[in-house]
Amino acid sequence: MSTQIHGKGLLLKADPIAAVFREEVASSLKNAPRKPKLVGILATSSAPSRMYAEFTKKQCEQFGVEFVLRKTGAAESTDLQEGEGVEEAIMEANEDDQVDGIMVYYPIFGAQQDHYLQQIVTPFKDVEGLNVKFHYNLYHNIRFISPQTLTSSLPSNIAASTTDGDTPPPGMVKSIIPCTPLAIVKCLEHVGVYNRILPYGDRAYGRIITVINRSEVVGRPLAALLANDGARVFSVDIDSIQEYNKRPRQTDATGTRRFYPRHVAQPSTLTLQECLALSDVVVSAVPNADYQVKTEWLKDGCICLNIAAEKNFEKDVRDKASLYIPAVGKVTILMLLRNLLRLQHYKTVSSQ
Repeated sequence: MSTQIHGKGLLLKADPIAAVFREEVASSLKNAPRKPKLVGILATSSAPSRMYAEFTKKQCEQFGVEFVLRKTGAAESTDLQEGEGVEEAIMEANEDDQVDGIMVYYPIFGAQQDHYLQQIVTPFKDVEGLNVKFHYNLYHNIRFISPQTLTSSLPSNIAASTTDGDTPPPGMVKSIIPCTPLAIVKCLEHVGVYNRILPYGDRAYGRIITVINRSEVVGRPLAALLANDGARVFSVDIDSIQEYNKRPRQTDATGTRRFYPRHVAQPSTLTLQECLALSDVVVSAVPNADYQVKTEWLKDGCICLNIAAEKNFEKDVRDKASLYIPAVGKVTILMLLRNLLRLQHYKTVSSQ
C-alpha cells in the first residue's frame, strides 16, 4: 500500500507519484535515437553519496540507460584525498561525445568550491541543472530556450519564449530544472496543490507555502519555482525569512494591478510560527537530525513534505497535516532521467 491513514492525516509515499513518470520515461526511451549514457562522478567516501550512486545505477539499469560510475579521490582509494581528480573527471566527460549527462555527487569540498565544479560541467550535459545558465533561467522565469544560447555568454532570455502553454514552440526546448525542486513541484501537482484549470505559469495562485532552508541546491530554487507559478512563498533560513511573490502589493498609477514576470524577493517581518500558521504547504529540507517543525504551529489541514535525509517533522505531524509525504527520492531520480533525455534532445534541436 502506498498510502495509510493513521489519525487525521494521510501518509503518501512517493511510489504512486513516481509510477506516472516511470511510464513517461520508459516511453521516451523507446523513441530515443540511441541508449542515453550517464556518467556519475564519485569523489568522496561519504556514505550518503555512495548510496545515492548505487541507487542511480540501479534505476538506470532498470530503464536500460547506460550508467558509468567514475570514482576519483577517496572514493577510488584510501590513499587519495577527498575530491582529488574530480575536476579532471568532469572535463573528460565534457569532451566525450558519447556521454549525454554528467552527475557529480556532492558535497565534496564545501559550498564555494563545489559551486565552481558545478559551473565547469557543460550545460549540454548538466542533468542536475546546477549550471548558472539554468539557474538564471529558473530565477528569471525563463521556461523555454534555444539550445544554441547555452554556448553564448549572453543571457538566455534573448531566446526566451513568450508562449502561454507548456509546449515549447518550434526550435525551442524546456530549460533544465534542478531535479529535487522539480520533483517537489511534481508531487504538489499530483496532490492537487496546483490548479490545472488556471493558466500555465499561474497554477499555484492562491497557495501560501513555507520552504524551510534556503540552500542553492534545493530551498532557494524551489521557492522561486513555486513563486513563479503564482504562490506566495516564505523562504526560511537560519538567519532570515524572505517572501517570494510575483504579484505586487499595490496597483500602479493607472489603478491596474500588474504582475511581475518573475518572483520578487522581499524581507519578511513574520516569524516562522506565523508563517506556518498561514501556510497551506510546508516543505522542510534541513540537513540536521535535531531539527523538527513543531506540529502545534502547523495550519490545520496543511500538506507537509520532508526533503531532508533526516525527518524534519515531529511524529504527530499528521494530527495537523491532512497529508504528509516523508520523502521524494524516487521521484527525484526520475526527474534526473527526464533531464537526461531532454539533454539528448538538445543535441537534435541544435543540429537542425
